[in-house]
Amino acid sequence: MNSPSRIERIDVFPLDVPLKAPFTIATSRLDRVNNAAIKVSLADGSEGWGETPTLSPVTAEDQSTALAALRVEAAALVGRDAGEWRRIAAELFERLPHLAAVRAGLEMALLDAFARYCRVPLFRFFGGAGDSLVTDVTIPICPAEEAGNLAHRYRAEGFETLKVKIGLDLVEDVARLVAIRRAHRACRLILDANAGYTAAETLALLKELRRAGIEPSLLEQPVARDDWEGLGRLTREAGAPVAADESCRGPEDAVRIVRDGLAHVINVKLVKSGVTRALEIAAIAKAGSLGLMIGGMVETRIAMGFSAHFAAGLGGFEWIDLDTPLLLAEDPVAGGCRPERARYALDPAIHGHGGALSRTGG
Repeated sequence: MNSPSRIERIDVFPLDVPLKAPFTIATSRLDRVNNAAIKVSLADGSEGWGETPTLSPVTAEDQSTALAALRVEAAALVGRDAGEWRRIAAELFERLPHLAAVRAGLEMALLDAFARYCRVPLFRFFGGAGDSLVTDVTIPICPAEEAGNLAHRYRAEGFETLKVKIGLDLVEDVARLVAIRRAHRACRLILDANAGYTAAETLALLKELRRAGIEPSLLEQPVARDDWEGLGRLTREAGAPVAADESCRGPEDAVRIVRDGLAHVINVKLVKSGVTRALEIAAIAKAGSLGLMIGGMVETRIAMGFSAHFAAGLGGFEWIDLDTPLLLAEDPVAGGCRPERARYALDPAIHGHGGALSRTGG
């Protein structure tokens, strides 16, 4: 069949970008992005772009395994119709159940190409609930003085929500947060332990913070992914909203979290589940009256822009964590939505998400 939305070609490229400064969390340290970019070309000339972020051990893939899997799947998808994106996504899940980042990158590129073929911006493709978002900005694990300086800078740039990485050392975490609060007294604080604490350690941290007059706005994944008992205990006892991130990698996890009251918020990251399964996670969370957060790994404006369109189009996302393009030393993306400090403004005149890799020779 010679449909104009037929997939003619899929190209895969390494996507290597240095960071402005090392990015340290409880489970890893990153000095540069080593991701993969995917371009889907349709018969009518429409092109769509996606990104597979790799951050081992957070993602199952490293860059080499991601590139290899993407190239195999790219060859298999040529000739399919992009309008069958849900069917294609289901088949990808059957073949690659443990490579969610690979599936996410392919789905992004496929949906971006199809939205451009349909001549609609991606946020309207997802429902058109909104056309702008305000993101937080992340302070990594670092010395307290450096964290305070970053908080002062971000306050001057208009960021009202700071996400602070914690989870390696309670005493240092408290010192870092005290310095941040002194530098930015009015900000909302998201504390992200990346599964680095136990429930008891989290409660001890909260006790010390409250002694210092600091009340977090959100606790993100304080305990290990499979520590359901600890997650539920904190949801009941912490006295602050708890978000499930690593603990929610698919709709099945979302059902358990809603059913058993294990969190107040679910962080929807496309890289954890793929795009179509992320749609299911968001629907389950909304049906269960849980809050929604949108986040990602360390990604360029290709994946972050797609996620911005996803969250704005669906609506209902209170917590926005799409700041990583601000952490990169270079911007390898041409076009697309560009965060102006804290705000993503999505242009209704641009089809798809509008971004493309500006160089493909690396």
